[in-house]
Amino acid sequence: NPDSYMFHTVNIDITKLQAEAWEVPYVEARTQGVKEEELDDLKETLSRLNIDGVITGAIASKYQADRVDRLCDELGLTHFSPLWARNREQLIHEMLGSGMKIIFSAVAAHGLDQSWLGEPINQERIAKLRSLSARFGVDMCGEGGEYESLVVDTPWFSKSIQIIEAESTWDGVSGRYNIITAQLDDRQEHNKI
Repeated sequence: NPDSYMFHTVNIDITKLQAEAWEVPYVEARTQGVKEEELDDLKETLSRLNIDGVITGAIASKYQADRVDRLCDELGLTHFSPLWARNREQLIHEMLGSGMKIIFSAVAAHGLDQSWLGEPINQERIAKLRSLSARFGVDMCGEGGEYESLVVDTPWFSKSIQIIEAESTWDGVSGRYNIITAQLDDRQEHNKI
């Protein structure tokens, strides 16, 4: 469900490549994405795994954090959310400073147009986000749904994700960068970053 309140869905298929690049097991579970029911699907999947906890990347969504906390409590799991309540601008600078390569995979806010789609989050874009934050209230990390992002490389990936083919869609107010084909590749300068 592209309108899921709980799960990031833009280019969801790339998570398999991310897991392979990170050399961690990949577990896939399907859900119809019906509000609240999607948590039951997650709970059922987590209950079958031999794990001690769940890590989430939530920064500010109390909706998501509360639900994952409750689900983990019910299953006796630890919920670790290392980004929770962090200063957004500091966090985005830390991510880039650590060597992460991240692109904009969707935009849906005043001041963010189709020219952002597929582009890297870099110092120039951060400066523009800062300006849009001051002018329109755009969250620097997209926590209000202003944008979605996709990690294509990190220092802890064994390989980078190379985007072979992608297309952007734009409806006049929001858009998506849809990756059609991608592959893992030895680290090189890829992805227009």
